[in-house]
Amino acid sequence: MIMAHHFDMLPLKQVASINDEALSETTDPDYVLQYIDIGNVDSQGNILGIAEYRFEEAPSRARRVVRDGDVVVSTVRTYLQAIAAISKPPSNLIVSTGFAVIRPRLNRLDAGFCKYALHESRFIHEVVARSVGVSYPAINALELGKIEIVVPSLSEQRTIADFLDRETTQIDTLIARKQRLLELLAERRQALITHAVTKGLDLDAPMKDSGIEWLGEIPAHWNTEYARWLFDEIDDRSVTGDEELMSVSHITGVTPRAEKDVNMFMAETLEGYKVCRYGDLVINTLWAWMGAMGVIFQDGIVSPSYNVYRPTGHYVPRYIDYLVRMPIFAQEVTRYSKGVWSSRLRLYPEEFFTVVLPIPSLEVQKQIVDMLDIEISRLEKLRVRIEKIIERLKERRAALINEAVTGKLRVAE
Repeated sequence: MIMAHHFDMLPLKQVASINDEALSETTDPDYVLQYIDIGNVDSQGNILGIAEYRFEEAPSRARRVVRDGDVVVSTVRTYLQAIAAISKPPSNLIVSTGFAVIRPRLNRLDAGFCKYALHESRFIHEVVARSVGVSYPAINALELGKIEIVVPSLSEQRTIADFLDRETTQIDTLIARKQRLLELLAERRQALITHAVTKGLDLDAPMKDSGIEWLGEIPAHWNTEYARWLFDEIDDRSVTGDEELMSVSHITGVTPRAEKDVNMFMAETLEGYKVCRYGDLVINTLWAWMGAMGVIFQDGIVSPSYNVYRPTGHYVPRYIDYLVRMPIFAQEVTRYSKGVWSSRLRLYPEEFFTVVLPIPSLEVQKQIVDMLDIEISRLEKLRVRIEKIIERLKERRAALINEAVTGKLRVAE
């Protein structure tokens, strides 16, 4: 057993070099590189994706060269804790200049230990504390190099790294299984909503072809109609701007802006914002293709650039909310949206009014809503439980790294 009575604390620059290599600006324009940006690394050290570019088409920040055994540390938005080890990379792997590339010095710092030492909580705290800036905190490589890290003997480093490799692999496997469960829950939730809203609850009901591709078959006693005859466009404006400001998201639908943790530009006054009433359908014109729409369940105001539609009496509000927030509905309205670029499509009223919607009876809609509310509440409770388990596993992983790296945990050879 190894019990560390004392580990040296040394500045990072003494045991590792920082940003040794970079692509030259004279690199062949046709050189193909694989690229990792800050958004591709999570706080657990996972690399989530790698893009491929020709050099002349790559982002200007795609310049840092990485080698096997390097560790990349985000020097911007440091609170995200984007730190990842580089293992057996392709020769053309490049990372953003938003990363500092840490390269352990031979016979001073073991690469396997380094990736854990840079995830130790005290080191991360120092990185964040020394960062400059409010909305976009950053630390430079010189300051990063001054931060001390724990440095046991090389043999101890390797023993600790081997131990943590085994233990964190087991924890990561558990986390991956729980995250897969979350994915299955999300799929189950969406399938439940889609089937109920477009097919109803009676499995034995006779069906008919709706004639609408995205709907397919619907119960024979249901009707369909153009949105033009189901909604009126509303353009009432706030006089004072004192009403509750609402946000429209593809994730949460229409919710009070005050409940959102967002750092977006706010207008000096909300006078002239569009007034919407309980039961109105609100569509974020610019992001409708992503599914940013939903029904409002309290009175409020929304951006003047949004569109507000008031049902003409054919719908239960909760039913229409479930309907329009289905991914297949977002795909359908995308067909009617206008714009040159897919990321700049806009859904204007005239186009929305050409969409065809299903119309169950109000009684059937209420039955569908009641069932979905119960089932989704159950799935939501299960989701919360699983997320808590994942959070505890991540906390255990972090604690294990801290204790092993600092010598508080007795690590078996």
